[in-house]
Amino acid sequence: MSRRLRRRSLLLGVPAATGLAVGGLWWGLRDTPDPTSAATVDNDAVPTAVEPIETTATPELPVTVTDATGQEITITDISRIVPLSGAISEIVFTLGLGDRIVARDVTATFDQAADLPLISHGHDVSVEGVLSTQPTLILTEPASADDATLDQLRAAGATIATFDSVTDLAGINPRIDAIATALGVPQAGYDLIEHTDQRISSAAATTGEGPPLRVAFLYLRGSASVYFLGGTNSGASDIIEAAGGIDAGKEAGLEGDFVPLTPEAMAAAQPDAFLTMTKGLDSVGGVDGLLQLAGVAQTPAGQNRRVAAIADGVLLNYGPRTADVITSLSAQIHGSVQ
Repeated sequence: MSRRLRRRSLLLGVPAATGLAVGGLWWGLRDTPDPTSAATVDNDAVPTAVEPIETTATPELPVTVTDATGQEITITDISRIVPLSGAISEIVFTLGLGDRIVARDVTATFDQAADLPLISHGHDVSVEGVLSTQPTLILTEPASADDATLDQLRAAGATIATFDSVTDLAGINPRIDAIATALGVPQAGYDLIEHTDQRISSAAATTGEGPPLRVAFLYLRGSASVYFLGGTNSGASDIIEAAGGIDAGKEAGLEGDFVPLTPEAMAAAQPDAFLTMTKGLDSVGGVDGLLQLAGVAQTPAGQNRRVAAIADGVLLNYGPRTADVITSLSAQIHGSVQ
């Protein structure tokens, strides 16, 4: 049976924007919240465990699909799956197939994946590590591993299916559908799509009251003195807008994915609130440290100490937990200041 990895339209009425995720900027350490970071509020935290849907679906194999590279892939065995992406791994677990995953990459930070063998650091995938798990199927995204690594895995006989990266709400359903189809459980995929749509729609409909706040997405890595402000293609716009905010970088017309965090960029963006990744905020010394960066304290967000922090491994995943991300961000930017 030959199937194209189908593209379902997004069912919910939430604004969508195309963007580029942080990709290689994410340095892939486990979440280790700094107690000095006042922006990490337990009551607003995204769940650290994924919740599998209730399904009795049994994989129907073999299945032949056309993956994101345009290659026809015939999948005959999903008993030992190795996802090279935390977002893909989360979807497989949520489809109820987590017991078939035998390894994780560094971006799979949810609870159920914690004890799996680690086969990557950042975008450096260990060919030997992957092959040692005897995978029957490897699932990847274009940025998960370089071509040379994937070529070595194919040469060793591995079956590899590549899925499009997702950087907006509109891409969630197609990716779930594509992965579920490739794993021979299309009905479970449809059920997960309906469940995810419902939760995202509900989260977006219950955002804070009052005028929308201008939210600037910051990428921070204090140990390397790397400080960026998200632009039009940062990948955070849809999350910010669904949470009832305005993407300050996008609104200011800052081109590209990220621009250096400078006083000039801060003056152009004039954010009312900041959105950061948890480890990034910790790396600069929490909110107090963030306010020491050039131009930050002079913004409305800095003056009011309005900072939201969400775990690195889920913020831009665009998947089953995105509703929780929206709810958390809304609560943090509309709640008490830090």
